Amino acid sequence: MSTSGHSMPTFSFHAPGAMHLEWGGTRRLGELMSQWFEQRNLLIVTDKFLHEAGLLEPAKDSLKAAGFHISVFDDVVADPPESVLMSCVEQGQQAKADLVIGLGGGSSMDIAKLVAVMLVAQQPLSELYGIDKIKGHRVPLVQIPTTAGTGSEATNITILTTGETTKMGVVAQQLYADRVLLDAELTVGLPPLPTAATGIDAMVHAIEAYTSALKKNPLSDAFAREALKLLTQHLVTACTDGQNREAREAMLLGANLAGQAFANSPVAAVHALAYPLGGHYHLPHGLTNALMLGPVLRYNMAKAAPLYAELADVVLGASDDSVEVRSQRFVDYMQDLMNRSGAPQRLRDVKVTEDSLPTLAKDAMLQTRLLMNNPVEVTEADALALYQEAF
Repeated sequence: MSTSGHSMPTFSFHAPGAMHLEWGGTRRLGELMSQWFEQRNLLIVTDKFLHEAGLLEPAKDSLKAAGFHISVFDDVVADPPESVLMSCVEQGQQAKADLVIGLGGGSSMDIAKLVAVMLVAQQPLSELYGIDKIKGHRVPLVQIPTTAGTGSEATNITILTTGETTKMGVVAQQLYADRVLLDAELTVGLPPLPTAATGIDAMVHAIEAYTSALKKNPLSDAFAREALKLLTQHLVTACTDGQNREAREAMLLGANLAGQAFANSPVAAVHALAYPLGGHYHLPHGLTNALMLGPVLRYNMAKAAPLYAELADVVLGASDDSVEVRSQRFVDYMQDLMNRSGAPQRLRDVKVTEDSLPTLAKDAMLQTRLLMNNPVEVTEADALALYQEAF
């Protein structure tokens, strides 16, 4: 019997329990939630801006009409510190919450994941950092993203700010949501720059999942390809015509699929180099990814060219050209797409100083969890060269 060709890799694939995509679905959230759950004491985790802008009102009206008791925690900030998590847990416990909804960007959804665990957990937060450290269960969790980017609603990771420039992550199966509601109507008000930054973040998730060195698998690949197709086709429209329903829905679904891809086939050097920029300069995560994507794509070409060629066929149509030509075409296309999205193009454009680059390179080396997924090894000297190229 012939065994030619490649054998299937051993892999497992994890994802949220169920997903529901519906334009305006939040307006009938009470109806949906009563179909999904028996619990009625609800904690909604969000931020001040969304709450004060009135974005939660239709959801709250619908939930109250369906008999839910609602407590809203709206103190989530970007790059949330541990103190935000702890005050959210305290509010949830006082409200006797037995059900949690994360509604907002990645930070709100990240906090919601851990709060759902800590409302019933017997472990202190310090014991939860790392991979699979959570024992026991959590209360039911629903995620509703308001940006098309982080894919946080589809992942099992929470990142918290633990020091001046340092972050730590909790990774555990319990952090996958029971339900995800994708309602692109919530993303219509997002201005062009955050739309570009979050959209590029999602594309980076798809590309890095597809080229991940250790856990690349057929399911993540399928999600990454479909995500990249949706995102590349609709990014510029979403940035220039924010009311466009088709573009907004495609971006939201694309970001979700990319999230599912990288939750199972983890991201690598683009993220490893983006995190120190966020830590030192408090730049939005999507923006830091956009700034590092071009240099890292070019750097990884040495090993990843055949995979870039496959992605070129996905986003630009199949071609008989050589791997070299197609992979170069893909990298050029991504660079051009980012330029057309209106995102800043160089580190100096966002006030990063040249003398800080060695410190950033040193910090990037701490991201071992991510760097080990990169198709090409990245040393501190390589990292410095990549920052210099991006500068």
